[in-house]
Amino acid sequence: QVQLVESGGGLVQAGGSMRLSCAVSGTTFSTFSFNAIGWYRQALGKSRERVAFISNTGSTNYTDSVKGRFTISRDNRERTVHLQMNSLKPEDTAVYYCNKISLQWPWGQGTQVTVSS
Repeated sequence: QVQLVESGGGLVQAGGSMRLSCAVSGTTFSTFSFNAIGWYRQALGKSRERVAFISNTGSTNYTDSVKGRFTISRDNRERTVHLQMNSLKPEDTAVYYCNKISLQWPWGQGTQVTVSS
């Protein structure tokens, strides 16, 4: 059973930075490294949206609202994915999750990010 554990969230003032981590267990190195992995977020009362993903080759993609502020990276050996978030805005407040971009694993608990104005 694959488990996703997100961490690194908390409370930060607008303009601040935060680094999220996602640890994936219960899968092999080859399965993890083969898949594109994304970071998603869900704000209160809104549907979940994908904010970034990184392919198996390391290419990245970001939604427009976070371009230039967020950076996604992965460590296949450690089976982790990170999201460096800079210049945070109150509208970035949400629960953040990681998962494959298709045929997703069971979702983790996520990590709450709260940006105060």
